[in-house]
Amino acid sequence: MLRYFVTGQDRPVLADKAEIDRLYRHHRLRVMIAITLGYGLIYTCRLALGVVKKPLIDEGIFTPVELGMIGSALFYTYAIGKLTNGFLADHANVRRFLTATFLATALCNIAMGGITVLWAAVLIWGLNGWFQSAGAPAGVVAMTAWYSNRERGRIYGIWSTAHSIGEGLTFVMVGGLAALFGWRYGFWGPGLLGLLTAAGCWWLLRDRPQTLGLPPVAEWRGDHHVHAERGTARSVLSTQLSILKIPAIWVLAVSSALTYVTRYAIDSWGVLYLQEARGYSLPMAGTLLMLSTLAGIVGAIAFGFISDKWFATRRPPANLLFAVLELIGLLLIFFGPASTPMLVLGMLLFGMGLTGLVTSLGGLFAVDIAPKRVAGAAMGVIGVFSYVGAAVQEHVSGALIEGGMRIVDGQRHYDFGPAIWFWIGASVLSMLLAASLWRTHLAD
Repeated sequence: MLRYFVTGQDRPVLADKAEIDRLYRHHRLRVMIAITLGYGLIYTCRLALGVVKKPLIDEGIFTPVELGMIGSALFYTYAIGKLTNGFLADHANVRRFLTATFLATALCNIAMGGITVLWAAVLIWGLNGWFQSAGAPAGVVAMTAWYSNRERGRIYGIWSTAHSIGEGLTFVMVGGLAALFGWRYGFWGPGLLGLLTAAGCWWLLRDRPQTLGLPPVAEWRGDHHVHAERGTARSVLSTQLSILKIPAIWVLAVSSALTYVTRYAIDSWGVLYLQEARGYSLPMAGTLLMLSTLAGIVGAIAFGFISDKWFATRRPPANLLFAVLELIGLLLIFFGPASTPMLVLGMLLFGMGLTGLVTSLGGLFAVDIAPKRVAGAAMGVIGVFSYVGAAVQEHVSGALIEGGMRIVDGQRHYDFGPAIWFWIGASVLSMLLAASLWRTHLAD
C-alpha cells in the first residue's frame, strides 16, 4: 500500500524544447492553484472548532478546559505528523499523498458533527490533525519541484495566502452555518467542502517534473543556486538528518513555536473573546476576524516580495518589520479605544504582520537554510515546534480563560486579561529570537 504513495521513476528527458516549455507552463499553474486554493479550502477542516466554541459551551456539551483538550489533540498530532509527513513528502507522489490526506480530514469533520463525548472528540480531532499535517510539507515539496530558487520568496508568499484564504472562509462560512443551523453544521460544511477539494487536487496535481520527462526546474530556469539532483533514498535521508545539525534551524523552530502561540490563540479563542468581551454576534465576530485574514493575504504576498526585492532574499529584516506590525495590531485589538473602527485597524495590522511571520518563520526561512531537496523535512522539523507551541497554547489559554470565568445571575462573565498577556508575551519573545538570526543567509 505504501508503494502507491512513492514518487515515480524519472523518465528520459523529452527532446522537444518547445514541448518542455509548454508542459512546464501548463503544470506550474495547475500546481500553484492546487496547493494554494486546495490547501486554503482544506484549512476550513482544521479551524471549525474555534468558531463553534461558544455554542458548545452554552449548550453544556464541553467546558473551556475540555475544548482546550480537544483543540490541543489536533495540534499534538499535527506536530508529530508534520515531522513524519514532512520526511515522507520528500519521497512521495504529492498528487496521491495530498488527495488521500485531504479526503481523510474531510471525513473527520463529518464525524465531528455527530460527537458529544469528550474522548471520542479528542480521538477524531486528533486524527484530523494527523491528516492535516501532510498539507504544508507536501505543498512545499511540490512548489520546490516546480519553481526555482530565485522565484521562491514570491511563490512561497503567494502559496502562504492559503492560510488566510482558509481562515477567512472558516470565520464566515462556519460562523454563518453555525449561527443559522447549529454547531453541527459548523463541522459538516467544511467536511463537504473537503471532499470537493480532494477531488480537485487529484485533477490538478501531478508528480515531480522528472516523472513526466521534464528536466529539473533548476535546469529549465537556469537557476543553479543549489544542487537539484534527486539522489537515492539513502542519500536523501542522510541529507534530511543533516538539517538537525544547523543551529539556526533550532532557533527558528522555537521562534516559530512562539508565533504559533499567538496565531492559534486568535484563531481558537478570538471568536469567543469578541463575543464575550466585546459583545459582538457570532457572524460579526467571524467577519472581524475575516478582515485580519484578508490583510494576511496581502501580508503573505508582501513578505515574499519585500524580502526578495528590498532585502535581496534576506528574511531577518523583513521578519522584524512584520513582527512590529503584528504587535501594534495586538495592542490595538486588546488595549486600543473600544470602537469598531479601531478594532478593524488592529485586525488589519495584526493579520498582515502575523501572516508575513508565518510565511517566513513557519517555512520559507527554513527552506532557505536547508538543502532544497529536503524541503519537506525542513518544514517538518519547524512544524513539530510550531504545533507543539499551538497545542500548549490551547491548554494554557483554556485554563486561563476558564479560571477567569464567573457565573453571575445565570450569566457567564470572562476575564481574558491573563490569556491576553500570555499571547502578547509569546509574540515579543518570538520577535527577539528571530532577530538573533540577523546574519543568517541562504544555504550554499
